[in-house]
This record gives sequence, structure tokens and C-alpha cells, in this order.
Amino acid sequence: MHLESIVLRNFRNYENLELEFSPSVNVFLGENAQGKTNLLEAVLMLALAKSHRTTNDKDFIMWEKEEAKMEGRVVKRGQTVPLELAITQKGKRAKVNHLEQKKLSQYVGNLNVVIFAPEDLSLVKGAPGVRRRFLNMEIGQMQPIYLHNLSEYQRILQQRNQYLKMLQMKRKVDPMLLDILTEQFADVAINLTKRRADFIQKLEAYAAPIHHQISRGLETLKIEYKASVTLNGDDPKVWKADLLQKMESIKQREIDRGVTLIGPHRDDSLFYINGQNVQDFGSQGQQRTTALSVKLAEIDLIHEETGEYPVLLLDDVLSELDDYRQSHLLGAIEGKVQTFVTTTSTSGIDHNTLKQATTFYVEKGTVKKS
Repeated sequence: MHLESIVLRNFRNYENLELEFSPSVNVFLGENAQGKTNLLEAVLMLALAKSHRTTNDKDFIMWEKEEAKMEGRVVKRGQTVPLELAITQKGKRAKVNHLEQKKLSQYVGNLNVVIFAPEDLSLVKGAPGVRRRFLNMEIGQMQPIYLHNLSEYQRILQQRNQYLKMLQMKRKVDPMLLDILTEQFADVAINLTKRRADFIQKLEAYAAPIHHQISRGLETLKIEYKASVTLNGDDPKVWKADLLQKMESIKQREIDRGVTLIGPHRDDSLFYINGQNVQDFGSQGQQRTTALSVKLAEIDLIHEETGEYPVLLLDDVLSELDDYRQSHLLGAIEGKVQTFVTTTSTSGIDHNTLKQATTFYVEKGTVKKS
């Protein structure tokens, strides 16, 4: 899979831009604040209809313009698939093969991407919400049904929280409704939990040997999905029964607080090196190796799930890695994955992958191909 071209209209600082890309490595070179990351963000938006930088759609639209638009041609399985995403003040419109998609979950998955940016180091050391967002983005683009389930979960969670808030305020409501909402909540929660736990298991299978190699055989990586339920066995019915039992035991506490206290929205993923929690006890080097291993593992996992390698976006991350980790990263993608790299300079990076790259010079919202 690779992105053959992109067209941007009124996106960020690009009023009118058309680019064609190499199917191997593309480097966006320029000083800071010139628009390099905006280009990677546009590719990410074209793939996921989401950004790694903001959740406010208005940020994408150029000042005093009505809408921003991205178009791209994706080559997958020998076929060219046109994609289009428009962002307006009222929301997003998406097209695949010129046909408008009723839901964004039907659009996502036509272009698979893995992004690695400096802030992705917080995947390991950051708050649990960072890791939940990571799971939602990665599983969602491989399994579009997951996005539908996630949307359903968030809807039920919001309803349940509103009802708990009413009970907290001692308003007159039907007490049976909480049990109905809890039952609905548990069904969708277990669905999400199972998909996340399966994903983490597969991710570890790819990440562990990569981490072992990068650490020169000194470290063993384990990844655990820390769920609200005890994941005993393989029967989701047992998981659901456990979740319902736990929710019953904290029912009064939830009413007192006016909020749902357990579920996938509170779950976390934990990383261990040689049995030690990396978040709490890992060095900065170990945290970076773990993040790099996870990102490289994503590439192979997406390939297993979809039959195609994803597009890799490296947003100013090479400067954050030492020579050894840089070399391992660039060596792992060489000749295998279409890659987009943003950087202020390629000097000091002595690797064949970048020497053979197609370079684009970015300055004040203009892009020139070398």
C-alpha cells in the first residue's frame, strides 16, 4: 500500500497544493514552523479522519475559508483508490471512489498509517488516556467495526453517567433504568475489552523480538492490557458476569460520585521490561526503545491483519533517537514501507534509506521537489 499523490485545498497553511510521492521514502525538509508537520497531518487525516495534534476541526481550515479539503490516490492490491475528505464548520464529509460514505467508520481503513512523533514517547510514560487513544486509533483502522462499537459504548456511557448524576441529585427517576443501562453497557464494554486484549496480545508477539534485538538481547518486553474485568479464560460471557458483579458492588459509590467508575474508558496498557514496569522504573532509553518497538510492531501487525504494509509517518522523530535506534528504525523499513519523514536536517544521519529518498523542501507553505 502506498499514497501516490495528495491534493490540499485550504488546509492549515496550504491554500492550494498538489504533490506526487515516491512509493519508498519521502523527506520533507525545512526549518521549524514552515508546514512540514501539516503535510504529515494531512496524510493522517486522509487515513483516519483524525489528527494527532488536535480534536478541533476548525483548526484545519485556513483562516477566512469555508472548508478544507484533502484528496489522495491510494494504491493497494494493484488498484488505485481515490479518497476525499472535506472538513467544514459543521463536520466532515468523506468519499471513497467518489462515493460519499454515510459514516466515517465506513471510510477509515482504506489507507492504513502508523505515525511516530516525539509525543508518542508518552505512549509509554504518559497518562492512561494516551494509551487508550492509541488502541482506539490502531484497532479502528484495522477493524472498522471497532469504531462503531466504540461510538455505541460512548453513547451508552454518556447516558449512564447522566442517569447516575440524576440519582446523585436525588431526582425522581425509574430505578430500573440504571439496571437496563448497565446491562447494555456491559455488552459493549466486553466487546471492546476483548478486541483490545486480542490486539495487545498480537502486538506483544511482534514487539517483544524487536525490543530484544534493539536492546542487544538484554531486555525482554511484556505488554499487558489492564482491564476492569478479570480476563479469565476465553469466554466473554464469563467476563461479562464478572463486570456486572463488580458494577453491582460499586453501584452506590457510582451514584454518590455521579459517574461510571469502571469500564474500557478507565482501562490501561502496561509495559514491562525484565519484569519491571517501564512507566514507573524504566530509564528514558528503555522508554524510547519500548515506544520504537511498539511502532515497528504495528507495521507488521497491520500487514498481518490487512495483507498490506501501512504508510509510516515519522514526524521529527529521528532527532529524538540516538544513532543506534535511528539505524535500527531506518533499516527495518528499508525497501518495505512507504515512509514520510519530516526533519530540519539530514546531516548526521548516515543511512542508505535517506540517501535514496525523494526530498521536498518546505518553506512558508510552499513545497518544492528536489
